Amino acid sequence: MIVQISSALAGPQFPAGEVWLCGAGPGDPDLLTLRAVQALGQADLILHDALPGRIALRHARRSAEIVAVGKRKGAAPVPQAKINARLIAGARAGLRVLRLKGGDPFTFGRGGEEALACEAAGITWRVIPGISAGMAAPAAAGIPITHRGMASAVTFVTAHDETGALPELNWAALAQSGGTIAAFMALSRLDELALRLLAGGLDPATPVALISQASLPGQAILRTTLGPATLEAKRAGLPTPCMIIIGAVAALGQRAITHAVGGLRHAHG
Repeated sequence: MIVQISSALAGPQFPAGEVWLCGAGPGDPDLLTLRAVQALGQADLILHDALPGRIALRHARRSAEIVAVGKRKGAAPVPQAKINARLIAGARAGLRVLRLKGGDPFTFGRGGEEALACEAAGITWRVIPGISAGMAAPAAAGIPITHRGMASAVTFVTAHDETGALPELNWAALAQSGGTIAAFMALSRLDELALRLLAGGLDPATPVALISQASLPGQAILRTTLGPATLEAKRAGLPTPCMIIIGAVAALGQRAITHAVGGLRHAHG
């Protein structure tokens, strides 16, 4: 039996009193979806993260109130509860409220928490999917995260739990999975992450690619292996955001990226 439900995806018209959770993609403003651009042009209130490509905000209408609520280095982040309260208050005031988040709002972006808060408050919410950095960063580096005969699965993980520590995952199982591991927000936890995977049996010679500022003009790629990855990353001094790809596929794309995308800076370990 097929059960039809009303879609939570945002339509082209942005009704007053609603909250739209919108993905801004990995940073390059050309990777915004058409639906995201339409929403930016209609929103009355925009609450945005510390976007890697703030130029996306150029699509906001002139009269919109734009509020930064993201985490920034050296500054205390706006508490999630305060963000939720601002979303709800704006919608109750009859505003069209846009929550603009890097990547995809439901992929390590706390979009689910904000949706649940709106639902609990009786506020209609919708979502505009965005291109997740977990897919965009390796693609921008010419790395296929799955590849026949090399990687039949990919696991997306975050290197930070709600306390900021490395999550208590079954790292040994990940080490033995034989697939690709794509780690979000992992640069500061790379040492611990690598140690967990090595302890789980992953070969120190496993290829690793660190992709900094994916899709932006300053994109840089460090290619190394799991054993020396932490030391090489410290030497390179890559800026964030940085996606880390671990697995056989991380060795692919070195020649293709040179021809496919001009102007990229490569840091070889």
